[in-house]
Amino acid sequence: MTDNNYKRGKFYEDLNFLKSSEGRSSRLMSEYFGPLRLFKKYKIKDTIVFFGSARIPSPEEAKDILDSENSDNNGLLKLTNYYQEARELASRLTTWSKGLKGTSHRFIVTSGGGGGIMEAASRGASEAEGYAIGLNISLPFEPHGNRYVTKDLDMEFHYFFMRKFWFLYLAKALLIFPGGFGTLDELMELLTLVQTGKIHKKLPIVIFDRSYWEEIVNFKALAEHGTISPKDLELFHFSDTVDDAFDFLTQELTKEHLSGKNF
Repeated sequence: MTDNNYKRGKFYEDLNFLKSSEGRSSRLMSEYFGPLRLFKKYKIKDTIVFFGSARIPSPEEAKDILDSENSDNNGLLKLTNYYQEARELASRLTTWSKGLKGTSHRFIVTSGGGGGIMEAASRGASEAEGYAIGLNISLPFEPHGNRYVTKDLDMEFHYFFMRKFWFLYLAKALLIFPGGFGTLDELMELLTLVQTGKIHKKLPIVIFDRSYWEEIVNFKALAEHGTISPKDLELFHFSDTVDDAFDFLTQELTKEHLSGKNF
């Protein structure tokens, strides 16, 4: 017998349905329209994206590690320098973007929302009193949502490809700091999309610290072996200092996107 008083609720309120394989399309649409709604709410027109390792310590974390080990560690200190450089660059770019005309918020610092370089970028933007977007990914046993991300712009994704979509859809520039598998994945997918013309907009890409990246990826050898075109080496710009990265990005963004009334 059936309970005549039973009434099934709406499917979009049914978490069991939403989490099922049949509800996947609804979850995907949520990860598109949810962020879109927030970007419209805060009048965010475009972004500058920071990629880099989550394992790079802040000065405070490095000090705790060195104090606990009671020893010096030049490698650790070099990693900390990357944190400080990303932090300073994010702060300077935020201060610069806040000085632009118009009612939209331009070139908002965006990261994966986690620790390391992501935290450094969010921290720098926050210290400059600007927005900091965090596009987190839900992973087991990995913290996310660093405390410097603007509260309402701290978003969590289930699908990597939807997260990557939002990294690139609004991006007008990207910075690639030293990192591991995740950063390599992001860098190579980005270069592939630009190389193949899937991204049509002018997109300055800064790869930070030439010595690190040329040890990790022999870009010139790819061209010499003929597996990429020599012209593909022009898709990105190496920077070794905050000043060079800042000057390059602001010049490129001004030239491409800030003519007339900065719209």
